[in-house]
Amino acid sequence: MPIYEYHCRACRRRMSFLVMTPSTFEPECRFCGGRELERLFSRFSSPKSEEQRLESLADPASLAGLDESDPGSVARWVKKMGGELGDDLDGGEIDELAERAAAEASGPDGEPWSQSDEL
Repeated sequence: MPIYEYHCRACRRRMSFLVMTPSTFEPECRFCGGRELERLFSRFSSPKSEEQRLESLADPASLAGLDESDPGSVARWVKKMGGELGDDLDGGEIDELAERAAAEASGPDGEPWSQSDEL
């Protein structure tokens, strides 16, 4: 009984389906009802101990390329760290949070806040 993973192009969410008869299966997004789903290659994992996962997170190299002032960079880092911890973070949710953080970090004119901006 294979489980297939799909990505909805409309709402950018990921979902899994248990498919008994693949030849007649027509996936539909359970979040938005969209029919434009792209089949993904399922992730597989190699067994790591809890200690090995925590060691990989403590490695300073895991912070390489992280720009804490860039919401997109932080979102990529959160996805990576979530993967190390075994969480399956939905790309759409992370992207949405990054966009929201970028909007909150911008001033009313859409430009980033600076230290010299008056309140």
